Amino acid sequence: MGQTTLQGVPGILRPFKEYIEKWSLPAGSEVVFYGVPGTCTPFVELLCFAIRSLPLTLIFVPYTEEDKAQKLTMVPDIGFQATNACPPKNPAVLVIMGGLAMPNMPVGADDVASVINRWKGSGTIGVCFMHMFQKAGWLD
Repeated sequence: MGQTTLQGVPGILRPFKEYIEKWSLPAGSEVVFYGVPGTCTPFVELLCFAIRSLPLTLIFVPYTEEDKAQKLTMVPDIGFQATNACPPKNPAVLVIMGGLAMPNMPVGADDVASVINRWKGSGTIGVCFMHMFQKAGWLD
């Protein structure tokens, strides 16, 4: 089987959608995104848009502060927006954004590992650009 190289925004969104679809998650399942406010949120909104046809509950957690989590809702003519408080209750999938691994962030690999351990049984996906997880040593 050959390697496929995808580029640009579709190169992120299409594989993400295909991966989430393969899970066949039941309606209402939580997909929880952990990322840096302002830096990661536009990418999270794009990822949500890619899976907008799936009946999922989409949540954004700033850094790893679940008490500050917001539900992401499709707003007509706008796109996905944070709409109201919605701490995760039973995530089916955790999406860890690479912005968390950037230098000078208030979280580290241990903080993210704690989140993953807290939600054992949830699937985990990492989304990053420019090998951020590798550069930060998070995959060691």
